[in-house]
Amino acid sequence: MCRPCRALTWIFAAAIGLVLPATWAAAAQAAPAASPGPVGYTMPSTQVWDLASDSGEVYRIFVSAPTGGEAPEDGYPVLYVLDGNAYFASFAQARWVQEYLPVGKSIIVGVGYPGDDAWDVRRLNDFTAPLLDPPPRQWRELAKYKSGARREFLDFLTGKLRTEIGRRYPTDPDRHSLFGHSLGGLFALYALYEHPQAFHSIVAASPSMEWNEQGILEDERAFTARLTGGKIGRTSRLMVVVGDRDTDDDPEPARALVDRLDRLSGHGLRVRLQRYPEEIHVTVPARSVTDVLRFAFEIR
Repeated sequence: MCRPCRALTWIFAAAIGLVLPATWAAAAQAAPAASPGPVGYTMPSTQVWDLASDSGEVYRIFVSAPTGGEAPEDGYPVLYVLDGNAYFASFAQARWVQEYLPVGKSIIVGVGYPGDDAWDVRRLNDFTAPLLDPPPRQWRELAKYKSGARREFLDFLTGKLRTEIGRRYPTDPDRHSLFGHSLGGLFALYALYEHPQAFHSIVAASPSMEWNEQGILEDERAFTARLTGGKIGRTSRLMVVVGDRDTDDDPEPARALVDRLDRLSGHGLRVRLQRYPEEIHVTVPARSVTDVLRFAFEIR
């Protein structure tokens, strides 16, 4: 066999494990490679810390922010994601891989709770108005839990938490946005109605408008009266996100909501409906991530 042929034959044999130098073989026998144990994964460009509200409620705060380059002159826009334990990772990953695009030059703040569960029962208290007494039939099982602290939670979001984020990161004070799903989507609507100037953009995904026999409609009517009466100078933009196959929350009330609020465009309110024909209640947030980032961060 020619010398080049013999060399190629040896290389091929070594590649498939038929030839192993004696020193390598001895080392492999003397010290077999240890099988690595499970290792946790930390998403790049993220931080996690806890923050207590003025009332002593402790929240787990997840942050994804750019780590290289200079911040924009006005600071980074910020998106607050409710139910952070469940949804922060999806938004953080999408922001991180798009960091070279405008939507990636931003900050994601997940607002969650200590622990590893996706959802915490405390969300019921943070996102809702007090449960009616007696409670509606479909909500009776929830009467044993606290509810009704939505005002205090909104004060925490727009007060202590926003201040702390601004202390740690260069942020644009005029471009803070909010995302909430299900009961978090209901809270997002409440944030619009209660403090229409607190956020630049608000996304209400599959909002649970049936809570308290659609009590959120009273907040909507009060907001509409204030807006049409000239008592609100500027208001958040709103995107309502629904899945057409959502059987947990009938999507029709959300669509009707957009129709009603769209009539207020002459008073400065901008509202959009984003529908996903194949999505159900629990899959809407993951499906909506890119659309939410664009809505919150792209300048229009």
